[in-house]
Amino acid sequence: MNTDRRDFIKASAVVTLGAAVNISKAETLFGIQGVTGAFELPPLGYGYDSLEPFIDTQTMQIHHDKHHQAYVTKLNEAIEKEPSLKGKTLEVLLSNLNTIPESVRGAVRNHGGGHWNHSMFWQLLKKDTKPGEKTTAEINGSFGSMENFKKEFEKSAMGVFGSGWAWVIVKDRKLAITKTANQDNPLMDIAAEKGKPVMCLDVWEHAYYLKYQNKRADYVQAFWNVVNWDKVEALVKG
Repeated sequence: MNTDRRDFIKASAVVTLGAAVNISKAETLFGIQGVTGAFELPPLGYGYDSLEPFIDTQTMQIHHDKHHQAYVTKLNEAIEKEPSLKGKTLEVLLSNLNTIPESVRGAVRNHGGGHWNHSMFWQLLKKDTKPGEKTTAEINGSFGSMENFKKEFEKSAMGVFGSGWAWVIVKDRKLAITKTANQDNPLMDIAAEKGKPVMCLDVWEHAYYLKYQNKRADYVQAFWNVVNWDKVEALVKG
């Protein structure tokens, strides 16, 4: 990571733990911008085959290089059409969709949401990690047990009709599970349930169809083998 990008990430804003959509100077994880101000596709930070056999190599390559890149490209095209939006972080754009000019609002919602969601998702994938002390305590406090938490999360993921995402968020200083359609997320001011995301799962078919075909349940259960609990712990503590 170059110095400009590292400095940008440190200086950018994200929602605070325990708040809905408030912006702070905490660690910004997602929706990185280059030195020109245009949004960029973030590197995975690991090999396409790193999540085998749970998420296959071909899916990871197509998902990251094709699908995610398309969201970044189309988001930048939308921003070019509305100069007043240039230089704003993705968190600011998404948490203030109702103030964005109508001519590009849909594009920012769909492609900006797609960029942010995927940028988060990649960082939440890693094999052979375990829930940290803080995360375990929060899960037990919010859901009673890890087993109950997993059941509720799987239910949410399976309950997405068509394309969308399952989320774990911080809301009212507790963890909660929610879901969104398409590329919406809990940061958006239009979200039915707002909060700080600390975990997510992409349940669009392109995220799993090559390996699991129509068996979304198998994909959702396999997800527990590749959750980067270290990153979740950092977000919960943040």
